[in-house]
Amino acid sequence: MINPFIETLRFFAYFCCSMQFTKRTNTCGELELADSGKRVSLNGWVSQVRDLGGVIFVNLRDRYGVTQLTIPSENKQVYDIAKSLGLEYVISATGIVQKRSSANPNMKTGEVEVLAEIIEILNVSETTPFVVEEEVKASEELRWKYRYLDLRRKKIADNLVLRSKVYQIVHRYFERENFVEIETPILMKSTPEGARDYLVPSRVHKGKFYALPQSPQTYKQILMVSGMDKYVQICKCFRDEDLRADRQPEFTQIDLEMSFVEEKDVFKVVEGVICDIWKEAAGIELNTPFKIMSYDEAMQAFGSDKPDLRVKGEMKIVNITDTVKNTEFKVFNDAISQKGIVAGIKLTAQEVSRKIIDSLTDYVKTLKFGGLGYIKYNADGSSASPMLKFLNDEIQSGIKKDFDANPGDVVFILSGEKKKVLSALGNLRLKLAEMFNLIDETKYEFVWINNFPIFGFEESDNSFYAEHHAFTMPNTEDMAKLDNGYKNPKENIEDLLSIRATCYDLVCNGNEFGSGSIRIHRSDIQQKVFSVLDLTKDQQEEKFGFLLDAFKFGAPPHGGFALGFDRIIAILCGTKDIRETIAFPKTTSAVGLMDSCPSIVEEKQLKELGISINS
Repeated sequence: MINPFIETLRFFAYFCCSMQFTKRTNTCGELELADSGKRVSLNGWVSQVRDLGGVIFVNLRDRYGVTQLTIPSENKQVYDIAKSLGLEYVISATGIVQKRSSANPNMKTGEVEVLAEIIEILNVSETTPFVVEEEVKASEELRWKYRYLDLRRKKIADNLVLRSKVYQIVHRYFERENFVEIETPILMKSTPEGARDYLVPSRVHKGKFYALPQSPQTYKQILMVSGMDKYVQICKCFRDEDLRADRQPEFTQIDLEMSFVEEKDVFKVVEGVICDIWKEAAGIELNTPFKIMSYDEAMQAFGSDKPDLRVKGEMKIVNITDTVKNTEFKVFNDAISQKGIVAGIKLTAQEVSRKIIDSLTDYVKTLKFGGLGYIKYNADGSSASPMLKFLNDEIQSGIKKDFDANPGDVVFILSGEKKKVLSALGNLRLKLAEMFNLIDETKYEFVWINNFPIFGFEESDNSFYAEHHAFTMPNTEDMAKLDNGYKNPKENIEDLLSIRATCYDLVCNGNEFGSGSIRIHRSDIQQKVFSVLDLTKDQQEEKFGFLLDAFKFGAPPHGGFALGFDRIIAILCGTKDIRETIAFPKTTSAVGLMDSCPSIVEEKQLKELGISINS
């Protein structure tokens, strides 16, 4: 039954306080025993109300924390207001700080409470679609739709605060290193290489479009031509691609470029900002220089160009093709005869049941393999495997030696096309590490991966593509292959595919943190790369004429890097989902649930742009 007095009081308090109210003297996350006896005012949201009959306890929340208010029934006016409070009401509370009779160790302010003398209702709240609490029970879709409520959770708010802190660390570092922060255009020319562009129609120039930048790549290279030898920008970039937990249609990166540098100079600058971030934001001192591993080394050892080096015992891939080449085992023979490989990984000293082997076999089948070979090395020195009957003693001994297998170890083996086998074993390595808790979660393992191939080849349409991007300088040692092959690429496929690029990725705990390269700064080399990519002179001029023209006027050697800001914050926050670190993220289908974008626009707007929609 509604109490008319309380309803009247609520209205009166709301009306009186909506324009003027008692401002806070403290936040809800800072009071402690040393503040006992102080008269304080707090502003915030009601996160819990407990009416114990004769005394009401109210938990008041802001982004700094939670403080308990205590309202005894003796103070009837305040007590009646407290009885009217609902969750997420915005209030101001004034009272005396005192020691709690029973401390709450789970609250930062858990040793004290505020004996409330005055409560002002600043705004009321309807019943929220989910309870705002740290261990929220709402679905992701509901959280994204009501993101402003989700952001009231301290966990998410703290992620944004950390993000802000890292912004400042980055700005200070690059200012100290004498970089110039320069804003590059958001509306730029469309150069659809790689991911799809987001296009923006021009009203003034009907039928023509701007693109939102996938990267400020061409602009920052032109800045190097202009003499701005150290550029940096924390910028927004946009890619119209399929999304995952670590991707969004719009994302933030730390973009930098430098003139008169080599690969090692870029490494030093990037390592410097990473070390500052980790030291100031996480209190962790990182060791430099970071490890360096070539693309070929990473693929051969870990089956991935972003290896997670936290796995205990490393669990590297071992190629046993030479050891088993004379076997009569058909599965191995078929792979080797088709120029494939036989390789595997060793799981050290773990109990592996038949059920686990079956589940791993099912897993590799999802990777397009017919089955999974294995050999168990028992404690008594014997070996067990269905395929041993096809392997003679010499081959069995060779396999054991190749893997340095000991009693208690299990070796898992795949065979087939080289790239496919290495990739599958890389995935299996991480699967085993997760199953047997072999990843050291306390570590941050950074590694540079360099010497990527400059070109890839798509057999389905018989064409080359840029593995990194089209502006990456070929390795000096491989330049002759480009000179010899660019005029007739289809006749020099193997040579062109073996050219290494002076590009590099920074990897942390199996996550790609960013990519960069030493850039092409000569028009003749850039045109040769474009020729391999089957861009005619007219197409080169249409897409990149402004860049090629700039190179004619004294472009310096230069290189740069782009760090994925969102991924850095996610790692520091201990989450794999970058959406938890972004104020207003999109779903995996690129939808903003809160504001319902993308949305239909009025026909009038389309006519102004000269656009018609084909349904």
